[in-house]
Amino acid sequence: MLGRLWKALVTALRLGCPRCGHRTLFRGWFTMNERCAVCDLKFEREPGYFIGAIYVNYTLTVLPMVGGFLLLDAFTDISVGVQLGLSCAIGIAFPLIFYRYSRSLWMAIDHLVNPQEPDLRLARSDH
Repeated sequence: MLGRLWKALVTALRLGCPRCGHRTLFRGWFTMNERCAVCDLKFEREPGYFIGAIYVNYTLTVLPMVGGFLLLDAFTDISVGVQLGLSCAIGIAFPLIFYRYSRSLWMAIDHLVNPQEPDLRLARSDH
């Protein structure tokens, strides 16, 4: 199980498809493909699917914001206004930079819990 988790995490951080691992998730900075070009995995299974990615992005944004503020407050003489300004800058920049990774991590988590396996049935011919 730990091996599957590690592989899913590495694949997500490489922005790879959670099923096959190929880097086919995005075609632009914010534009996601509908399906994997290699294994045909549908990336958005239902409307609202990526709401979980918002939670991932929010959590991973708050950690450096609050942690950075507390560290600066404890170990520097920087004014509270400057600290708040830096925290706000992190709060704006980090979610934009991490957007793709939060979606990829959400898909990896979902695929670990509920894998969408390819349909293995053979296509019937009408002969």
